[in-house]
Amino acid sequence: MTTAETSAAPATGAQGGSPNASSGLKIAALATGFVMATLDVTIVNVAGATLQERLGASLTQLTWIVDGYILTFASLLMLAGGLANRRGAKTVYMWGMGLFLIASLACALSPSPEVLIAARLLQGAGAALFMPSSLSLLVSSFPEKRQRTRMLGLWSAIVATSSGVGPTLGGLMVTAFGWQSIFLLNLPIGIIGMLMTRRFIAAPETKSLKLAVPGHIIWIVTLAAVSFALIEGPQLGWAAGPVVVAYAVAVIAAGLLVRRERRTENLVMPWTLFRSAGFAGANLVGFFFNFALFGSIFLLGLFFQHAQGASPFVAGLELIPITILSPLANVVYSRISGRYANGPLLTVFLTVAGIASLALVAISPSTPYWLIAIGIGIANIGAGIISPGMTAALVDAAGPAHANVAGSVLNANRQIGSLVGIAAIGVVLHSTSGWGTGASVSFLLVGVMYLLGAVCAWRLIARHERWEAELAAAESTRT
Repeated sequence: MTTAETSAAPATGAQGGSPNASSGLKIAALATGFVMATLDVTIVNVAGATLQERLGASLTQLTWIVDGYILTFASLLMLAGGLANRRGAKTVYMWGMGLFLIASLACALSPSPEVLIAARLLQGAGAALFMPSSLSLLVSSFPEKRQRTRMLGLWSAIVATSSGVGPTLGGLMVTAFGWQSIFLLNLPIGIIGMLMTRRFIAAPETKSLKLAVPGHIIWIVTLAAVSFALIEGPQLGWAAGPVVVAYAVAVIAAGLLVRRERRTENLVMPWTLFRSAGFAGANLVGFFFNFALFGSIFLLGLFFQHAQGASPFVAGLELIPITILSPLANVVYSRISGRYANGPLLTVFLTVAGIASLALVAISPSTPYWLIAIGIGIANIGAGIISPGMTAALVDAAGPAHANVAGSVLNANRQIGSLVGIAAIGVVLHSTSGWGTGASVSFLLVGVMYLLGAVCAWRLIARHERWEAELAAAESTRT
């Protein structure tokens, strides 16, 4: 153990490992970070129209306010996973929570869109530190597979509930206290989470691993260049000088990263884990799922306010029946996960979400609210099964020994999906005339992404599970 972890052991280790610390308190402690990270995506989407009005932010700047957070989040996740292995998951989790709280305060005090974008970048760095560590701490806190699967369902339900109430809470807070309040909300949540983590979570052993810092820097440059091209392209023009430079930087950096990964043993990405069809499938599902989910949330927050004239508070209320179904489905997953394999579950519910999204291709500003609510609500029932299902499939494929790095890879792929999804919806809205056309094309894109995820779940995750079942049966016959 490192010095930091050893010094924390007398205060936390014994308590974290004692039977007095209930499973519920452990889950609550580890969910607070994920809650804040998720809340800050959904809550900002509802506040988007207000940020445009009060801070004078353009649609491009608003996209940066949402995607800038996801950019640093996604690009630093792999480095954070390695840091958690080296310095200790609990220590890095606490570091990330502290940084996130400081950045949240900076967001609330931002006087301009540019300062807010910078603070959001810092927020993403904090989220990157605590996200992979939270999954690793959950796995070490619940080593038994059946219990861990149930806890993953409960963990996802807590996170999905915060995601579901986020738009409504955001609309209420923006209306009553101003847009700054949506960032100040993180302060009490984060402080409580840090205190609970210190009290109830034991510090797992660390590993002496060398961090691939040069590779991670190239990875960050690659994602930053891609993000710049996607977000600034519609505003500056796809053939504008800065955008063309961004294309070139992205291609060159990606080439350098591939070259480095082939020549070193100190890898940025654990490529050997991708030889498992279950691991590869879970990561592909994560990308497509987040693309569709967060792309649609970004769209709806603007559509209800700009196309249908809703206030932030009313827009938040309109999202309640749409988002509340996801946490309910999380609870259902925790009950049915022991009876059905993750591959078929993911295939079915990704298909359901895709069909429901494609049904909204005919949307227009005059579309009755109840029709939109039914379509997105059905899709979010699927989302409530998909999120814990792909996480469980990933952990099962990677094994507890690789929980840190596996969590980092999955979260990185999911956040890249969110990054590209939000940017892609921004491109659609920039490139189409009228909210009806923009929303229609956006839902077509969202539906296709869900269906691509369904194909990956069936062809990769379900196949891996069948292979494991056959292997287990063969070994049982031999013994």
